Amino acid sequence: MSRWEGKYVIGLTGNIGVGKTVVRQMLQHLGAYTIDADELAHQVMAPGALAYQPVTELFGKIIVGGDGKINRRMLSQIVFSVPEALARLEAIIHPIVIQYISLLINHTKQRVVVVEAIKLIESGFADALDTVWVVDASPETQLRRLVEKRKMTLDEARRRMRAQSSQAHKIARANVVIKNDGSVEETWKQVQAAWNEIARTLSGKAAPPQTGKTSALPAQPKAAPAATSAPTMLHPIPPTQPPSAAATPAAPIELVIRRGMPKHADAIAAFIGKAVGRNVTRQDIMMEFGLKSYLLCEDKSGAMQALVGWQVENLITRIDELYVSPTAPRETATRLLLSAVEDAASQLQSEIIFVFLPQTTSQDIVSAIASAGYTPVVLEEIKSLTWRETVRAVMDSKAGLQGMMKQLREEVNTPF
Repeated sequence: MSRWEGKYVIGLTGNIGVGKTVVRQMLQHLGAYTIDADELAHQVMAPGALAYQPVTELFGKIIVGGDGKINRRMLSQIVFSVPEALARLEAIIHPIVIQYISLLINHTKQRVVVVEAIKLIESGFADALDTVWVVDASPETQLRRLVEKRKMTLDEARRRMRAQSSQAHKIARANVVIKNDGSVEETWKQVQAAWNEIARTLSGKAAPPQTGKTSALPAQPKAAPAATSAPTMLHPIPPTQPPSAAATPAAPIELVIRRGMPKHADAIAAFIGKAVGRNVTRQDIMMEFGLKSYLLCEDKSGAMQALVGWQVENLITRIDELYVSPTAPRETATRLLLSAVEDAASQLQSEIIFVFLPQTTSQDIVSAIASAGYTPVVLEEIKSLTWRETVRAVMDSKAGLQGMMKQLREEVNTPF
């Protein structure tokens, strides 16, 4: 067992471009608490964080941009060209990151934890874990992803790939290997099968949830079957127009919240496509499942009335999709979805939720978000460096966004 009592910890690794993050997100869909160690490594180098000064002293002002932040692209070009420089950088960063990972694992209430780290095995951290999963893809697939998705040049991509340790060495250490050259659905089937093995291993010891069980949503009554795929009933919603005294009272509209799974991909695609006025395919949604989670709001007949797309990365929750049918009780559906995300985010230790939506979002939806306790994002007023950097990155990535935020709890006492 791992060094963390009561936790089953999966180490997730693989070389650059194999698709580790997709697999990590799938495991979060299934109920795991996930940690991105490589993102934490970036955070500890932010201005004012523990690694900032030693790293800038080691490499000099050449790596510092005009905004005072470390130019990660410049730093990468240096360390992936000079192996000794990479080793010295890791000697600074790794101890801080491992300290933070341990803190996060100790804080979470989730039974199963996933730590994604490219140097999981080389750092020796794998020895502290219960199991090691390695994501694998062909060199051709890795190269294509680095060029197409990360916008690297061919020379830069090849240099990054050569700088890493052998993928075969990682596979030799693996308990589970996930092949990720094919479709997202093929990858999902492998992840699901390996997850089910963990559930059997932990049988009788608070086993992980099965497919369709939304462990990150409010818990079901104890009498409910452990592996039920039934939606989470929140509460009935009264009719939007009160009946007249002489009329027969209309039945209340009942809305339920369900965690979106790959089996719902066609319905999600159709709903979003109608909302945005363009064709959205099942494959589009399957690709999104590698990046985010969906919560669906349905009426009693199972017809979708609203949905939200969201993700959690190292204690920060981001909502970047929120669609509500024009015929739905819009304010109530919006607030129900936000409440469900908040419950899920709290179980994943999230400190804050940011909602990023187009400036063209209808005013009734914006008002519903505000009535749920969210306030407009003002970048200069955000005290946390990590939160501020997250907002800036999202706002810079897409024009025409408005942001709203709601703090769920105080920041964890991090080693930053």
